[in-house]
Amino acid sequence: MDLDGKRIVVVGGSRGLGRGLAEAFVARAAQVTVVARNADAAQGAGEQGAVTALSADATDVDAAWRIMEETQPDVVIMNAGAEPPMERIDRIGWEAFTTNWNVDVKAALHWVQAALTLPMAPGGLVVLVSSGAAVQGSPLSGGYAGAKRAQWFIAKYAEALSAELGLGLCFRVIVPRQMFVGTGVGDTGITAYAQKAGRTFAEQAATWPDMTPRAFGDMVADLIGRTDLAGAMVYGVRGDTGVTVIE
Repeated sequence: MDLDGKRIVVVGGSRGLGRGLAEAFVARAAQVTVVARNADAAQGAGEQGAVTALSADATDVDAAWRIMEETQPDVVIMNAGAEPPMERIDRIGWEAFTTNWNVDVKAALHWVQAALTLPMAPGGLVVLVSSGAAVQGSPLSGGYAGAKRAQWFIAKYAEALSAELGLGLCFRVIVPRQMFVGTGVGDTGITAYAQKAGRTFAEQAATWPDMTPRAFGDMVADLIGRTDLAGAMVYGVRGDTGVTVIE
């Protein structure tokens, strides 16, 4: 897929890994639309140049359908998600435990449904950004790991339905297999696991490969441009090992 001129919507693209993805697509001459809940954050994303910033709640089903209709994207990157409340399983309450189900999974469901039902044009690609927690778990982050795994199932179900209906759409999952310093989810997780291990933040961060959100974005953009993500359903991305096929 030549990304030059492609219409790409990055949901949750104003900061962290989403911003790194948006910047990487802009650098490849794509027409990028960033969707963010906070209006100021969305405007900040617009400073990248060649970016349209829209303020919306990614979990709002009406916003998902409206933005999909307005932008007619070739690619949708679903990166929106909440910072997981960090607590032991014996101490966490239900509301905190379900935080990422009510944000990450809900948003993924609405945007995937919009892609299938409008529908996107044949050849459209929808990418859900999951987490390494979906592979190995994360005992201090409540329902986060399960929520990020649920995104895999949403992508698989959508892919099968697209084939059944002859829509010609592709649904894929990207799994960041490390924590990233300077991102909301990464800093939250590093802080909690550092406290559990009796380490400083810097010591805990050093247990992960050094990789910036922009480097992550470049790796994903190159992968999409080179392969269309046609070879597998789920791809892992990590600073020291690069891209690996999970399934």
